Amino acid sequence: MVNEIAVLLRESGALEFGDFVLASGASSSYYVDIKTALTRPALLGAIGRTIAENYDFDVVAGVALGGVPLAVAVSLASGRPYAVIRKSEKEHGKTGIIIGDVADMDLLLVEDVTTSGGSALYGIEALRAAGASVSTAVTVIDREEGAAPALKRAGVHFSALATVSELLNM
Repeated sequence: MVNEIAVLLRESGALEFGDFVLASGASSSYYVDIKTALTRPALLGAIGRTIAENYDFDVVAGVALGGVPLAVAVSLASGRPYAVIRKSEKEHGKTGIIIGDVADMDLLLVEDVTTSGGSALYGIEALRAAGASVSTAVTVIDREEGAAPALKRAGVHFSALATVSELLNM
């Protein structure tokens, strides 16, 4: 079976080859540029619909920056609210790390790319501290470098719309 999301990502040029340093600090000979790929409405819409149709949740949340367009796309496709998790608390206006109502809600965390799972774990911890229940995290691309076991240890079911193996083997 052909993975529609993987095909769309590959067609969008999201997979690049070269010498890259990832957010985790690791070196890689390839980079999955989801942020640029998500600027294409057809791809962003397909991802939003896929997640909205396959997961149950009250609120969808994304960690800034990469998770925000995904959360918005899933919110629009599902008709459910979204929340944003800031990378850090701001010191002006309304403070706090979470934008949106999450207390006593079942949240779905969305990510653009996962490597070690650090960003997802940060988001899950912030959401849980704000009173939300987070049992599932979905990423567009899993680089298959440790996110799944890290999230499992945190009590979160993890799934990916596509894996880097699928992208590399197309």
